[in-house]
Amino acid sequence: MTTSKRFDWDAICSELAGMEMITEPTQLAKLSLDYYHFSPILQPLLEDKRGDLAVRPITEAEVLKVAQVCVKYKVPLTVRGEGTGNYGQCIPLQGGVILDTTKMQDIRWIKPGLACVEPGVKMAAFDKKSRELGWELRMAPSTYRTATIGGFIGGGSVGMGSITYGQLRDRGNLHAVRVVTLEDEPKIIELRGDEVQNVNHAYGTNGIITELEIPLSPAYPWAEVIVIFDNFMTAARFGQALGDADGLVKKLISIHASPIPTYFTALKSYSPEGKHCALLMIAESCLEPFQELVGEYGGEITYYKTAQEASKGTSLLEFTWNHTTLHARSIDPTLTYLQTFFFTLERVEQMYNYFGDEVMIHLEFLRGHGKAIPAGLQLVRYTTAERLNEIIEYHEKHGALIANPHTYILEDGGRKTIDVEQLKFKERVDPYGLMNPGKMRAWLER
Repeated sequence: MTTSKRFDWDAICSELAGMEMITEPTQLAKLSLDYYHFSPILQPLLEDKRGDLAVRPITEAEVLKVAQVCVKYKVPLTVRGEGTGNYGQCIPLQGGVILDTTKMQDIRWIKPGLACVEPGVKMAAFDKKSRELGWELRMAPSTYRTATIGGFIGGGSVGMGSITYGQLRDRGNLHAVRVVTLEDEPKIIELRGDEVQNVNHAYGTNGIITELEIPLSPAYPWAEVIVIFDNFMTAARFGQALGDADGLVKKLISIHASPIPTYFTALKSYSPEGKHCALLMIAESCLEPFQELVGEYGGEITYYKTAQEASKGTSLLEFTWNHTTLHARSIDPTLTYLQTFFFTLERVEQMYNYFGDEVMIHLEFLRGHGKAIPAGLQLVRYTTAERLNEIIEYHEKHGALIANPHTYILEDGGRKTIDVEQLKFKERVDPYGLMNPGKMRAWLER
């Protein structure tokens, strides 16, 4: 057991006896990392970070026990789900205990429009069950098959379904959470309403989530469609028009400038070289008026699967959001990415013309403040950190908001500002700063 000498690991393991514990170095390395290597900036900073011990609790009582032991020995604790994040959210910077929540898989209840689950419930597995009752998750990332609900709430923010329901942090997209604190006497508290924002997308810095109440959406049969265009801005305007079409029920609007489709090996025959494509999920009942919209913008449908056909094999979802980056990097590992809120198509066009193929535009439409807005997960031909920062600065100087995926600091990514209420909450529930230390600027600079 190659663990940090500063803690009495024999005593710690003795106190946690009866729980599943992992100390084998290869497994421990796997449980210490995520997809941080998407970023050439983060790669050297995080590649050697490891936890000393991983614990897989099954019950909330076991989580409480882990919390008590960590506080007693002042050991850092990092919570993780399946580790499908992209910027080190669950990587332990200071070693310590990794609390793996993937064995906490109970679905407590499902009611019309609402469900209560443990954090380790996998998103796809949940949807399979909830769809039997006519409901499904409001939004999910492209790692939907493997990601856990708790992991998505702790480290994610948007995904398929965001075109209708916006971002996780929007009011109403998370109803309640139960969390275990790391006080001298750890306890279980329930946060409801706006209080959930203290732990929503907080990287596990403010409590260990043991249960969540999440809203659901009506389950539609989702057809999957690829539409190709000769001109990128036409494809982008089509995406905006589809997003703005209130009568067309959709779950995914993903627009890819050439040459991005060439990285989709399995879809190459549906998007010829030089074409720009839209990857879409549309309610089957809306296909006729949808086809009229495609015709209006001069698009060509090259791929169509009914919901039943789409439920088998690989979904188009797995070529969108950050799976686009995954596919591109599998062919060219020098590529990296940005996360951008363009807000307007004029800004999209400006960046498309200015950067050319150095920053390949990949749009995902989401709902914000009552309207469809274009956000980007652009692919960047990486050269140097200085050039990447120049690209970021140019975007922000011209009104595009960058949610920087090249930092593991909570406030330096998308938030940009210190949340005073969140800091106050941490001071109360984690007075020793043991929860995922090194990730919250507010705590480091308090």
